Amino acid sequence: MTTSPSDTKTGLRLGLATLAATGCLVAVLAAGLPVRAAESDPVLAKVNGSEIHASDVALAEEELGPSLAQMDPSTKKDNVLSFLIDMKIVSKAAEDKKVENSDEFKKRLAFTRNRLLMDSLLASEGKAATTDEAMKKVYDEAAKQITGEQEVRARHILVETEDEAKAVKAELDKGADFAELAKKKSKDPGAADGGDLGFFTKEQMVPEFSAVAFALEPGKISDPVKSQFGWHIIKVEEKRSRKAPDFEQVKAQIETYVTRKAQADYVAKLREAAKVERMDKPAAADAAKDAPKPADSKMAPAKK
Repeated sequence: MTTSPSDTKTGLRLGLATLAATGCLVAVLAAGLPVRAAESDPVLAKVNGSEIHASDVALAEEELGPSLAQMDPSTKKDNVLSFLIDMKIVSKAAEDKKVENSDEFKKRLAFTRNRLLMDSLLASEGKAATTDEAMKKVYDEAAKQITGEQEVRARHILVETEDEAKAVKAELDKGADFAELAKKKSKDPGAADGGDLGFFTKEQMVPEFSAVAFALEPGKISDPVKSQFGWHIIKVEEKRSRKAPDFEQVKAQIETYVTRKAQADYVAKLREAAKVERMDKPAAADAAKDAPKPADSKMAPAKK
């Protein structure tokens, strides 16, 4: 596993007696609210009298996302504001031409509205689910699966043929340095690091490789081992029991997992209660409806 704290809302309640006693102050504060709101969300441009606020730019930046990733902040803000200005100008021209009355526009508008409604609700459901308690629970369950699992740190030299592998093994038996020989002979991308693969678990390598690596004692070198990638000579450097990373290290990944699972569960619940008719595959739809439902199973976080 590699995954934000839940927001809390606080409110202030004023008694009727307090409100009555401070009526003048409330009136003054209320009068000042529009000014503060304007200061926090200033008008950045006007197009034919229609205002574009800082909040409009922020929303557009969020929506445009990846296309702005390479821009520096000042350039990004200027480009987004220019985009919004053009959008207001062109959208007004579209209104003048009654574009919104076309069937194509109405379909796209309905799709966009439904998509926005869906995204907003799922975002809310996901956010509500990502409590500290829920994330800690996922972390603890995953940590139990990880802790104690054996890891091996090994180097390897990868060559094309068995004869090449045997020749490499012969050089090693004569005292050649494994890391230096890996740099010269191995075709693996990690050859520049002396063939170092770092720590890995059994599942992270192909079975033929793992079987030999986990059977070797630290410091020992294998005979040639064949896999789908070629022929390997393996040297085990170290073995250890795997430890789960600290919660803070993987908090972001856990948050993502909890959010997506909550959203998926919510959609599944709504779909179960809905009447869905597939006209393109009626037979399949009927069969699915009549089929027994599988037992619920817990989704485990993916290992990292």
